[in-house]
Amino acid sequence: MIAFRKIMPMISLAVFALLCMGGTTEAETSSLKDQQSVALTIYNSNLGVVKETRLVNLPQGILTLRFTDVPGRIDPATVNLKSLVEAASLRVLEQNFEYDLVSQQKLLEKFVGQKVDLVWLNPDTKKEEAVEATLLSTQGGNIFQIGDKISLGHPGRIVLSKIPEGLSLKPALFWLLDNKLAGAQRLEVTYLTSGINWKADYLAILNPADTLLDLTGSVTIENRSGAGYRNAVLRLVAGEVQRVREEKMPDRAAPRMAAAAMEATPQFKEESFFEYHLYTLDRGTTLRDNQTKQLLLFNALQVPVSKLYLLQGQSHYYGARYDLRGQKARVGVFLEIVNRQENRLGMPLPKGTFRVFKADPDGTLQFAGEDRIDHTPKNEKFKIKIGDAFDVAAERVQTDFKQLETRVHESTFEVTLRNQKSEDIRVLVEEPIPGAWEMISNTHSYEKIQANLIRFIVPVAKGQEVKVRYKVRVRY
Repeated sequence: MIAFRKIMPMISLAVFALLCMGGTTEAETSSLKDQQSVALTIYNSNLGVVKETRLVNLPQGILTLRFTDVPGRIDPATVNLKSLVEAASLRVLEQNFEYDLVSQQKLLEKFVGQKVDLVWLNPDTKKEEAVEATLLSTQGGNIFQIGDKISLGHPGRIVLSKIPEGLSLKPALFWLLDNKLAGAQRLEVTYLTSGINWKADYLAILNPADTLLDLTGSVTIENRSGAGYRNAVLRLVAGEVQRVREEKMPDRAAPRMAAAAMEATPQFKEESFFEYHLYTLDRGTTLRDNQTKQLLLFNALQVPVSKLYLLQGQSHYYGARYDLRGQKARVGVFLEIVNRQENRLGMPLPKGTFRVFKADPDGTLQFAGEDRIDHTPKNEKFKIKIGDAFDVAAERVQTDFKQLETRVHESTFEVTLRNQKSEDIRVLVEEPIPGAWEMISNTHSYEKIQANLIRFIVPVAKGQEVKVRYKVRVRY
């Protein structure tokens, strides 16, 4: 890829070309009407790769090409131009990206020190009159010189004679080219742009028994890049792409949609790409600037799910004496899903928001809760928190604490679980025990999940109360 340097937008590329050639020239212009194809790859990190081809008629020799209808958030350092007819016939000498777009303030700033017309309504004659003035300053308000007088502001409107050089109506790339092949050429341009992003959303409908769910995955694309993409080949990349943090530059640019129908056919083909996953839409699509678009990623019916009741402790409980009486411990409700083909899934799932609905006794869908899931490979399981259990109460009490040595403590805990539901449940009690620890005594068996995490699986019958007691020695 050719590396370029940027020059200030106020420097006219046409003037630069004249100096290079010692003659006169006008820029050749390519707009969206020349476009033959466009491919758009969007990363879920506010980044897109654009590759477009245009058929452009170019004269032979040194010339200037103005390339319009590009994003206002383009990264000029990533632009690459080449001829698909004969690569060696076209050489890039210099590139500019003009993004200093027309605005009222910028127009006035360009006319400081120049003549303008002030048009105002004469209250006596009731007719519009014009007076010529010199714009002296725009800082803190407009200052004019009218004749030999200085006017701090003026009731009339300001009329300018032209759009000054250095301002553009829309973003454009300019190239100074050395072209050896006269006539029509297919040009390919690739670049990175920010201001375009996508995210995954998952909508799940839980069955009455909380054992199965119908799951729809969709992607939401938001385009704020400053350009539209017509009938584009669309690809989405899921994964964490490493990017260098650049020095921050001034910003140059700048409703949730209904879920797709459960019966719709998935539109994306998934495949591995480097250390990421690539999702390619099976048709062309148009993405307009400042548009949000939602597309179906997949749908899966009757996906097995496990409902978990989870009580989680805190590692700092073990280092000192704590009075936990009166502190209500919340039992979280989670759904656990295994992303396997036999569970009617098996596609790598991009990170996104997972929303769960369930029908009430009248058959009306009600919102049950939502959580975020991370990128989940196939054959892996993921867990989402729906909320806290209303009818499952829990209390944790430190019944004893002893400091045996400077860095050796013994703590005794009692965890009380009460099930006020109309069904039997199991509660997972997870305790993160720090340091080098040793279990001294316990009323229930436990599983060592990690070096510093144990889990009690506690059956609690409906309407019943169960107490879990244990003593642990911790060495820091």
